Amino acid sequence: MKVTREQAAQNRERILEAAAQRFRERGFEGIGVADLMKEAGLTHGGFYGHFSSKEHLIAEASVHALTRSLALWSKLAEGAPGDPLSAIAEAYLTSRHRDNPGTGCVLAALGPDVSRQGRALRHAVTDHVRSAVELLAKLLPGKSKAARKQKAIATYATLVGAMVMARAVDDRALSQEILDAGRACVKD
Repeated sequence: MKVTREQAAQNRERILEAAAQRFRERGFEGIGVADLMKEAGLTHGGFYGHFSSKEHLIAEASVHALTRSLALWSKLAEGAPGDPLSAIAEAYLTSRHRDNPGTGCVLAALGPDVSRQGRALRHAVTDHVRSAVELLAKLLPGKSKAARKQKAIATYATLVGAMVMARAVDDRALSQEILDAGRACVKD
């Protein structure tokens, strides 16, 4: 039975959704292709009709999730013209985000693992970081473009770093303090 182009696109989207979530939850090596395809409601045999390798899927699923994150940040900034950075920090540094890495930030969930992956993923992450820094720089005050970019990099590092630390500790009160401190730092 032949699959239509529309159905193939829907199948690919389901694979990307499942992979993006499971990779953020379990790491790139924490789930195999067969299990991902099963979660997407497809057979393992159909994988190679969409992706050339697991590395290819890792890169595509990560781009998929990174693109959504940047779109969310843009929407948050547009919805809070008076204080867009606070809106982003308030949405990002939450206990809900901390407790659900599968639906959250790729960098906070997989940042250290990205450095061990192939060129395609590292390039995609690099492009995303540049885009995120550019977005944040537009929201920050500063006398020069270079000063705003520097502040944007520090802001992004604060957001991701606070989330990583909040997830790493086993003390819920300390975890919450880390999230609160990150939000306060971004607001200042």
